[in-house]
Amino acid sequence: MAWWFRFLIGMLLMGAPGIPAPAGAEKIPPAALAPFASPQVIADVHLLRLDQNLQRAMKTGDFVGLAVGVVRNGDVTFLRTYGQTATGNGEPVTQDTLFRIASLSKGFASSLVGLAVSERKLSLDMRAGAFAPDLALYGGGEKSLTLANVLSHRTGLPPNAYDNLLEAGISPGAILAKFRKVKPICPVSDCYAYQNITYDLAGRALTDTYATPFTDLVATRLFAPLGMATASYGLDELTASDDWARPHLRKSQKDPSLPAHPWTVIDVKAPYYATPAAGGVNASIHDMAQWLKAQLGNAPEVLAPDVLELIHAPQVSTPAETRRMRGALPDLRSSHYALGWRVYDYAGETVVAHGGTVDGYGAQIMFLPDRNVGIVVLSNTRSKRLWRIAPMFLDLTLGRPPADWLELQNAALPAPGP
Repeated sequence: MAWWFRFLIGMLLMGAPGIPAPAGAEKIPPAALAPFASPQVIADVHLLRLDQNLQRAMKTGDFVGLAVGVVRNGDVTFLRTYGQTATGNGEPVTQDTLFRIASLSKGFASSLVGLAVSERKLSLDMRAGAFAPDLALYGGGEKSLTLANVLSHRTGLPPNAYDNLLEAGISPGAILAKFRKVKPICPVSDCYAYQNITYDLAGRALTDTYATPFTDLVATRLFAPLGMATASYGLDELTASDDWARPHLRKSQKDPSLPAHPWTVIDVKAPYYATPAAGGVNASIHDMAQWLKAQLGNAPEVLAPDVLELIHAPQVSTPAETRRMRGALPDLRSSHYALGWRVYDYAGETVVAHGGTVDGYGAQIMFLPDRNVGIVVLSNTRSKRLWRIAPMFLDLTLGRPPADWLELQNAALPAPGP
């Protein structure tokens, strides 16, 4: 690396959040030198800053294992892993370590529906009940429920309706008929309320249309052509791998001689695997970087621009999401749900995103389609800092004022080694 490049990076990093400047050095705002650096140099500095912040975040004890990928202009420019697959005696997380991605799975179902629509196999206006004769909604609402309503969470049901029954081990098929007793919060199509059980109707529609199991369709139409070699569906596929991240929960510790909040390995929870279209995917960070490339439009032979335009188009306003996300995105102006994706207006920029969480795992994907750049984050813990990694990268990319996104400035970190 040339001396001037090292000097420039050093100057740009001074005063960066989470990265202390050298002792005695004057803090120079990064923006002051930005006009003298090429876009590529600035992007490289952002990735260096991201990596250093993540390394420090790992030392807070908020993570066991972490994997992060960045795609820019069709290239995977950052693929880093941190920590272990299990606390204590786990193996190091690798680029092929499998995580559960939970509700990020919804984007795979909606993308496959988009492909079916482009092939004139399905229409978003088709009745979802045609693919689920056991479905019944209050007052006969199933008669007007369309695939578009299902994919954009406009069923009229209360949020996460009967997820408790799913978690209790009742099959989705048995639950569908029970919805007839649930009083709606609005007429079908009139409002947004997040669902898991009804979302899986998309998988049924695809299975019926192609006479092929939904999970096989995703494997052949998306996983394989995108090079997602380790991606899979189901509990058995996760635990059969030689390289998978165990889920963890944090438990309070009353013994003052032990860590205040130790992470504990827990069993993988099976119920949401029963709704594969809603939450059934296992994937590595390498897999998800390929998925991010495709969603940014860099794999048109697999997901054509018209398919992406269809599934990323806002369908319904989600004001409660706007209020919830303003803690992470202060300049969030509005939020909508599209088809399996969230769409934000953040400081005048369009952001497409989704989060996923299930006991012991957290995942987030966030990208700027107009700038052809995005990030994906996988973890086998759930903590406040996890959900701030993508917003931190977003602000770096947009050149917004530095902020201590990961709360590292005053974090209690281990003393540096000799």
